[in-house]
Amino acid sequence: MSNSNHTSTFLFLTGLPGLEAVHIWLSIPLCAMYIASLAGNSLILWVVKSEPSLHQPMYYFLSMLAVTDLGLSASTLPTMFTIYMLGLREVALDMCLLQLFFIHTFSIMESSVLLTMAFDRFVAISSPLRYSTILTNPRIASLGLAIIVRSVGLHIPAPIMLKKLPYCQKRLLSHSYCLHPDVMKLACADTRINSAYGLFIVLSTLGIDSVLIVLSYGLILQTVLSIASKAERLKALNTCVSHICSVLLFYTPMIGLSMIHRFGKLASPCGCVLLSYLHFLTPPVLNPVVYTIKTKQIRLRMLRIFRSGRTRVAGGHS
Repeated sequence: MSNSNHTSTFLFLTGLPGLEAVHIWLSIPLCAMYIASLAGNSLILWVVKSEPSLHQPMYYFLSMLAVTDLGLSASTLPTMFTIYMLGLREVALDMCLLQLFFIHTFSIMESSVLLTMAFDRFVAISSPLRYSTILTNPRIASLGLAIIVRSVGLHIPAPIMLKKLPYCQKRLLSHSYCLHPDVMKLACADTRINSAYGLFIVLSTLGIDSVLIVLSYGLILQTVLSIASKAERLKALNTCVSHICSVLLFYTPMIGLSMIHRFGKLASPCGCVLLSYLHFLTPPVLNPVVYTIKTKQIRLRMLRIFRSGRTRVAGGHS
């Protein structure tokens, strides 16, 4: 297919291989996950905005994570909905490129936010008296802007480069949404430049971020071990538990998926798809749960919301 007919190029998405007959039933838990993600992250944003005591750096970064999770959910939703609810697997190339741009952008954004949260925990534990002077509101806003510029700027060339490639194979993607390596494999032209650029993005973002997060925790551990009191050590480490859970939720499936793509040629296609769902769908659902369970201020505020809601309902019935 020549570049001139790119407007009529369609790609075909894949649901869970071998389970096509029950896709409509699988749509129920998937819809529940999207609703939970929307409700949980929106509630986190509302609680942080409405509670003056939560107007602190840690909760501003948590709000950034919630916005990123909402963006990641919204990026995967359109094609997941059409496959599982409507049984439609066809997607236009332009829509596919737009989707992969947003998925990868929000994915890098999530990684960047997790890195800033690791820095936040390091400053809070190593320099508690200077915490508010180091992480001022203008500095937090600058970090947020830097995250957006970095994530968007790095990914603008990717769909443009893919758009120029001819697609003349069977055009069957391996996932339920468009991803850069997946689309690139369908081109019948030399993709070494695209592949090198994709590798550069991964190493310069996810690679560097993960190394810096590990380094931050090494420094945090060093600081915590220098604290004399055991109770104070546990208290300091306890403030990091939620963030560690979020890091593991995001990076563990991604590393597994990366290993399978490179070395697991005989891996089950269904296993690859499930691991991909774990990477893109579970962090937006579980991050609000983890932070609500582990963060006392957010938990208490949410309990107050639900109690006042119940009181209003009871008052309306009486």
